[in-house]
Amino acid sequence: QVQLVESGGGLVQAGGSLTLSCADSGRTFSTYAMGWFRQAPGKEREFVATISWSAVNAYYADSVKGRFTISRANGKNTVYLQMNSLKPEDTAVYYCAADVDSRWSKWITGTLELWGQGTLVTVSC
Repeated sequence: QVQLVESGGGLVQAGGSLTLSCADSGRTFSTYAMGWFRQAPGKEREFVATISWSAVNAYYADSVKGRFTISRANGKNTVYLQMNSLKPEDTAVYYCAADVDSRWSKWITGTLELWGQGTLVTVSC
């Protein structure tokens, strides 16, 4: 079973960078596709990025493409989200997610097997 715990959120100025981490306390991390979603105040949850179990494939939302990078270290059971050139509109609770299905069509629906508790990212002007 995969148990997800996010960390790394905080307050950062616009234009700054932040790296989120998501650690899995289970035993099957390397067989799961991993990804990130976010939910801003008053808005619906939205897809941010996903990476396949082998790290060969990664997909990004258009709003973060070129600024965010998802990566994973299977030996550490951890997935990362490097966020650069942050904007106030990136302010949200960021959630880590996992699913055995790595297909884009599955991830874009947000109907995934496992979720973390979320970590807050606040980008100030």
